[in-house]
Amino acid sequence: MDAQGRGRAGGIDPADQWVFDPKTGSYELRLDHADGADPAPGPGSPASEITDPSRSASSFVPSSKAAPSPAPRPKTESGGRREVPGQRDTGRRETGRRGGAKAGAKASVKPATGRRKPKPKKSAKKKALLWTGGTLAFILVGGSLGAYLLYEHFNNNLNKVDVGINNGAVIKGPVNILVIGTDKRDGEGNKGYGDEGSVGHADTTLLFHVSEDRSNATALSIPRDMITDIPECTTKKDGKSKTIPGSKGVRFNESLGQEERDPGCTWRTVEALTGLKVSHFMMADFNAVKRMSSAVGGVEVCLGKDIDDPKSHLKLSKGRHKIEGEDALAFVRTRHSVGFESDLDRIKLQQQFLSSMIREMKSDDTFTNPKKLYNLGDAATKSLTVDSGIGSVSDLTKLAKDLSRVNLKNITFATVPVVDNPAEGKNHKTVVLDKTKAEQLFAMVRQDVSLTEVKEKEKKQQDQADAKQAALLQGPRAEPAAVRVKVLNGSGKIGAAQEAVRWMQNNKGIVRSSNGGNTPGGKKADKTVLEFAPAQADQARRMADVMGLPADALKETSGGAAPAEMTLTLGSDFKGAGTPVHVEAPAKAPEDIQRVEADDKNICAK
Repeated sequence: MDAQGRGRAGGIDPADQWVFDPKTGSYELRLDHADGADPAPGPGSPASEITDPSRSASSFVPSSKAAPSPAPRPKTESGGRREVPGQRDTGRRETGRRGGAKAGAKASVKPATGRRKPKPKKSAKKKALLWTGGTLAFILVGGSLGAYLLYEHFNNNLNKVDVGINNGAVIKGPVNILVIGTDKRDGEGNKGYGDEGSVGHADTTLLFHVSEDRSNATALSIPRDMITDIPECTTKKDGKSKTIPGSKGVRFNESLGQEERDPGCTWRTVEALTGLKVSHFMMADFNAVKRMSSAVGGVEVCLGKDIDDPKSHLKLSKGRHKIEGEDALAFVRTRHSVGFESDLDRIKLQQQFLSSMIREMKSDDTFTNPKKLYNLGDAATKSLTVDSGIGSVSDLTKLAKDLSRVNLKNITFATVPVVDNPAEGKNHKTVVLDKTKAEQLFAMVRQDVSLTEVKEKEKKQQDQADAKQAALLQGPRAEPAAVRVKVLNGSGKIGAAQEAVRWMQNNKGIVRSSNGGNTPGGKKADKTVLEFAPAQADQARRMADVMGLPADALKETSGGAAPAEMTLTLGSDFKGAGTPVHVEAPAKAPEDIQRVEADDKNICAK
């Protein structure tokens, strides 16, 4: 309405543009109404058009000259006359510019001549509003369309694998992301690396654990050449399921690719190895390193000496370098020019590279650069295969937002402790788990103890655990021969109950133990639990000592007569007879395990 105000838009008064409509009994705004025209209806006037529905609004032709006398007023259906307001005399403008009348005089209307009067020109202000509004609308519509197309583009980039577990993108409690880097040679420029015909094994594997309160994270690197057991797993392809038998004493990297195993088989292997429940997996090939390192504008690495490795194609001088693309891939693949030329030495390079990439991705330079963000999103989604729980950009975004709360200084990379395989003698090519150190490390991760020593949290957890343990386990212990217990198998391991019973009878003197078979319905249990009546508390304490049970594994029942025997249900945390179910996490990680802090910028490979 700014352009229609008094003294604007050619001097038209707003009141002159309101015309009475006898059909509706109200006034209507007619913006074509001519300056100086009498709104009283006459031939060709807007008001006369209202009474004649056969004529369209486009036939209105306002007069530009004054008529000698006003037109007659329209009749109503009843024959009476209805008043139509005449033009208001404002006394402030000259209405006779076209008709010759002086200021304050009424203008008269001359019948239409069949010629439409040109519309008054829009003011500069209204032009600006139209341009701005139109541009804004274009940006909003175009932006929404662009966002949709971008979302669809990224979604179409993603590959998904159904592993038979569909966890939500964001879950309560700790989160464990299995990150798998395969040695598959698909893609431009990748055929020159290693075995060209490889089906894609678990060449680089990390279990990224984020604590329940999102205060810290630990990434466990699992050596590909570690000898382990791969459990039976079921794969799904083209709507058909296939069960793949387990393997005993083979390299860890065979958990993927070998025997047509998919990431779900690696998932289950890692769970059996660490005692941690995997939440999601992300799998990437060689192209992921090349694309993502370029997307962030390069990743800074440091070398303690010159490297020229013809096998990985890495050629860099001593010192700091910012690498991307082929150089980045060569860096994470080299091993023959560092340390003892083993896979364990290569893991150190990978941990340095990933720490630096995380720092780059979390930097302001990346978050404030739209081009970098697009390139990073495009590179990540093109390179990733994920489980169905995070099989969309929306789900990945939710997960990323949840995990982004972890402070960079509280992210630690550590290598699962291993020793040379004694079965191979001096010329070893494989390694085996260092059970003592590994179980301590796994216990720390399971109990959310930060390897970066988040002091306040550790102390609080330890105090709570100590108080609970003291309350439940304080008191006398029954003699082993007096302990009566029935063992149920909910571990998922065939024969576990009988194995435990035999060990208790032969090694611990608990001769009144019995095998109760599988749990009702064969239901698996996550944790081992001992149920006992109040009168059996001394027996329960003895069993806790023997099995290495934590305080929260003891469940005191109440009500009714006490059963003749306690019930011990073995869960997935049961590692085998003679191995404690629960290992108390140390206050900090063992000093001699290999680890890298994500915010340490002073690491140089040697």
